[in-house]
Amino acid sequence: MGATPTENGVHFSLFSRHATQVWLMLFDTADAASPVLEVRLDPRLHRIGDVWTVFVKGLAVGAFYSYRIQGPNQRTAGHLFDAAHPLIDPFARGIAGDPSTYAAKCVVINGDVEIGVSNRPRTPIAQTIIYEVHVKGLTAHPSSLVNAPGTFLGVVEKIPYLKALGITAVELLPVYQCGERELPRSNPETKKPLTNYWGYSPIGLFAPDTRFTSTGDATSAVHEFRAMVSALHDAGIEVILDVVYNHTSEKAEPAPAQSFKGIDNSIYYILDENGGFRDLTGCGNTLNCNHPVVREMILDSLRYWVTEMHVDGFRFDLASVLRRDRTGHILHEGPLIEHITEDPILQEVKLIAEPWDLGGSYLVGAFGGEAWAEWNAQYRDDVRRFWRGDHGAKNNFALRITGSQDLYGDDGRTPLHSINFITAHDGFTLRDLVSYNVKHNLANGEENRDGLGENFSWNCGVEGETTDPTINALRLRMQKNYLATLFTSLGVPMITGGDEFGRTQLGNNNAYCQDNEISWLNWEMLESNRELFEFCKRLIAFRKENTVFSRHTYFTGRPPKPGDAPDISWFDTGGKEQTWTPDNPELGCWINASENGGVALYLAFNPSIRLARFKLPPIPWRLRIDTWQGSEGDAMEADRAPRVQPGGTIVVRPKSMMVLTSHEAR
Repeated sequence: MGATPTENGVHFSLFSRHATQVWLMLFDTADAASPVLEVRLDPRLHRIGDVWTVFVKGLAVGAFYSYRIQGPNQRTAGHLFDAAHPLIDPFARGIAGDPSTYAAKCVVINGDVEIGVSNRPRTPIAQTIIYEVHVKGLTAHPSSLVNAPGTFLGVVEKIPYLKALGITAVELLPVYQCGERELPRSNPETKKPLTNYWGYSPIGLFAPDTRFTSTGDATSAVHEFRAMVSALHDAGIEVILDVVYNHTSEKAEPAPAQSFKGIDNSIYYILDENGGFRDLTGCGNTLNCNHPVVREMILDSLRYWVTEMHVDGFRFDLASVLRRDRTGHILHEGPLIEHITEDPILQEVKLIAEPWDLGGSYLVGAFGGEAWAEWNAQYRDDVRRFWRGDHGAKNNFALRITGSQDLYGDDGRTPLHSINFITAHDGFTLRDLVSYNVKHNLANGEENRDGLGENFSWNCGVEGETTDPTINALRLRMQKNYLATLFTSLGVPMITGGDEFGRTQLGNNNAYCQDNEISWLNWEMLESNRELFEFCKRLIAFRKENTVFSRHTYFTGRPPKPGDAPDISWFDTGGKEQTWTPDNPELGCWINASENGGVALYLAFNPSIRLARFKLPPIPWRLRIDTWQGSEGDAMEADRAPRVQPGGTIVVRPKSMMVLTSHEAR
């Protein structure tokens, strides 16, 4: 499908079951208003089943094209054909121009690459540490000091930083060609127009977005994306794409079609009884993912990004939609999910689901079987509640930091199916989580109605920015608590780009339309918040040193062998067995040395506003992490860490935590 160049010309193939006539339009430039040639596809000569196909001799790579399609216009039947409007090829490998202006062109791209030849790191999921970031946002700020700000090549320039931090994978917000750029609103204060910055409105499922290139053209988008992936692989860093197969940028009538709606609307979308879009995504439409034609397109897209663009995995936005049937009902095991799981090309890539949608489906812990990991939103919420000091939060907190067995342990899955995160692109940044009690989204032009209302956040006593040194010290400690919890939890940790040095969005928890300094990483903060960055870097190293945090199995609470201590034990502050009473939120956790290569661990959590004294088990200890301390003592290597008396007592300050390792730790 799509446009396939050969030595002598280009072969075009397009699916449309209900079309009666198709025209291929060829243009000499990307901004040409009229085609230089229009090729009529004769249904008798150029149609095989539902595929319209033609070979144009003499055409070459770089050619610009689009389609016009004629067919019935019967809304109740779901047919919205209009031959007056140009349409984007769903399989286009490159798209030039702005699709939202209905003047974009498809571009013939050279597919002659070394299929399957790659220097993939192939990092096991157990060793994976994910860094979620927006391609443009990583380097668009002037402080990034890169030569190609806001681009795929800009990401390459930040590889030394990513390696120094210690992450093993970047998870990039959508890089597929976005079909909606300018939004019909402005910032009410600055009056500047708002744009679809995040890019969760795709129109080209095979085309990298030209806004992330140094030149702005479609061919460069392909080459520069491949160059970025190759450079990251050389550095041992995998590339995971945040992909959107649940909806597109197309709008309901009377808006003209951009692509799918004008090619075969009744096939590509889930429709209501009147032939209109069903919106299960909150974005205006829902792709008919389990129709065989749409399913094969999605599979072809995934295979393309793996085989020709060499990516290492996918995070599926609003993935519950992928399990909906053609009427919108949730399937027990959807055909698309089964096909992705069993596809031979997709076998070794990482599959991560955002296991919910806006149609009421919430499948955390029950999404797609052993091949699929999940964004664990319950981890996010329960950890936030615990550190905020919510009454009775420690029970669920204990479940989350030990791999969420209640969610994943009942169907053969493991702690590694849980993608643990405190923050993500959608919501408060880590710094804002400890600086704001409520969202501040007025800049989005929606009167603060958008974004989550409940964030389980705590502003530490003052709403927003402050110069109060006591409040700022508490906020720094709270950020350390969250990071230390994340990297000492069973499961796969994910941090959001910039959280490691205190990035702020000034309380905006839905910055999808802020293509400006609200969303961009301000690299000056790396220096002003150097203490937090260095702490995060040492935490990642500590996690890698202690393999118990990446284990494939759950703790049982029983001795791993006769005569041994339990693999995990829970204590109160007096060194006695934890009673789980909600009135005492402090929590101690002892992990048996045999579970961690001979090194025992003791984790002491104090979310309260009082001192907590924990009596330790009677073995020698070293204090490795203490979030109360400054940069000299918050996270230390074993040979520098202070010794703690066997069976002695440690004092954990208010709103802080400690992690100790047994004396034998190296």
